[in-house]
Amino acid sequence: MAADNRTRIARAFHRQAGQYDQHASVQKRIVSRLDQLVSIHQKGTPALALDIGCGTGAMLAALQLRYPHSRLCGLDLALNMAKLSEQRLAGKAMHVNGAAEQLPFMGRAFDLIVSASTLQWVDRLDLCFEECQRVLKDDGLLCAAFFGGRTLWELHECYREAVTSRYGAHDVRINRLHRFRGTEEIQRILSCFGYKQVLIAKEMEMEHHRNVPDLLRSIKSIGAATAVRSEATGGLGGRGMLTDMASIYHTRFEKDGQIPVSYEVIYVVARRSVQVNLSQR
Repeated sequence: MAADNRTRIARAFHRQAGQYDQHASVQKRIVSRLDQLVSIHQKGTPALALDIGCGTGAMLAALQLRYPHSRLCGLDLALNMAKLSEQRLAGKAMHVNGAAEQLPFMGRAFDLIVSASTLQWVDRLDLCFEECQRVLKDDGLLCAAFFGGRTLWELHECYREAVTSRYGAHDVRINRLHRFRGTEEIQRILSCFGYKQVLIAKEMEMEHHRNVPDLLRSIKSIGAATAVRSEATGGLGGRGMLTDMASIYHTRFEKDGQIPVSYEVIYVVARRSVQVNLSQR
């Protein structure tokens, strides 16, 4: 992740850490599903487990309940998130302020790595998966869940239509919303690093809001402002632009006084390949 983008994301989640749990309903369901996947695929009790993007500690708390004798570590780019997680775990986990693409740990340290609703913000997902492979033990498990390409598709379509109507189809504003990765890209990245038993699955999660401003406030309240604006390019547009987008959104999607918003969740389960030392054969 470019340093300036990483700093922007860290600041956004740092500022909104105190509100996160009030608005993160989809993220809470993802934690529950990811915990189920860990229970299915993890072989025995992990001696040491890492949560990348631990947020306020929901996934770590689930791991602590499932594996009360495991040592746990949470890593988050946003300092306030890591602090809230530390309070939640009450000394039952170590916490580190750091980035997913530069894990500050020795090689082959962890039996299990999890990550819930974080990796969609990582610019260099290849570096993240490479780092996970580096710090996983042989046959160690990676379980991650993050938002995929159909996330916020209603918002994307309405925004592009509003930009095209006002400024034309080739205006630079049309690409200002965050791009979420698809499963083919995830598969391609994982295949570069020799993971085995790779499972990639998709599920759709839905939320409903009264109007578009309410939707945008909800997204920003969890710190995910980067999904709906780009500070580097001047934001989504002025009030007129946002009014146009909201009008299109309500015309196309409103039902019973509410508008829907979709979240595509990609679940990844993979193991680090066992490295054979040929000199010992």
